[in-house]
Amino acid sequence: MSPVQILMYHRVGDFPGRVRSHGALYCHLPRFKAQMAMFKWLGYQVISLDDAVAGLAGQRALPKKPLVLTFDDAYVDFLEHAAPVLKAHGYPATVYAVSELIGKTSSWDAGVGPDPAPLMNAAQLREVQDMGFTIGSHSSRHLRLAQQSDERIHSELRDSRHALQDLLGSRIDHFCYPYGSHDLRCIEAAAQAGYLSATTCQRGAATSQDDPLSLPRKAVSRGDSLLGLWWKLRFKDIPKHPAIRRPGPGQAAP
Repeated sequence: MSPVQILMYHRVGDFPGRVRSHGALYCHLPRFKAQMAMFKWLGYQVISLDDAVAGLAGQRALPKKPLVLTFDDAYVDFLEHAAPVLKAHGYPATVYAVSELIGKTSSWDAGVGPDPAPLMNAAQLREVQDMGFTIGSHSSRHLRLAQQSDERIHSELRDSRHALQDLLGSRIDHFCYPYGSHDLRCIEAAAQAGYLSATTCQRGAATSQDDPLSLPRKAVSRGDSLLGLWWKLRFKDIPKHPAIRRPGPGQAAP
């Protein structure tokens, strides 16, 4: 079975010069356009997260070189800049929204480096959904979940799913852990909340051995050249830390 490459983007827009900090949050639009074209040149087939999860579970055939595109936080610039490029290529993508901050700003960035940026409002999220993109949950308040109480973890995952489903009138099946912060409690809470997948910031390609509720991704940083992104896709598959998975039959919890 082919491993699935899942890429993590945040903001896409006009960022030609140096950014003050947190370069992994930014992708300059001309570079983004070149990256999207490169995927076709390299033979990658961009598939939906739904298809990836089904394929990893052996429920659907995967293409030879499957690639999934994800966008954290649901910034307004996704709709303004990224969506038209994705539509031009016919690429699906998943956008993770923070349910209690819809129409507000990325206030979690205040005082830590990046300037808070506008997040999509309800109408814009519906527009993105109507364009064929998938909306997922990025929790209720963008907290570091592994640092929270059991009760808070469950409420962040459960309540955000319910809120987004009510807002958009469709199922919310995919979750993304803010900051990549997760532990076994978070994975179990994601399962109890009804999610089919959850993505992390753990580097690597997703395989059938991964827990679908702790899927690895590869971050696309502002400084990634086309060669650098190709290298990341082709070779950066060794995780920096052991994956957190729910124990299967005969397995002990990590």
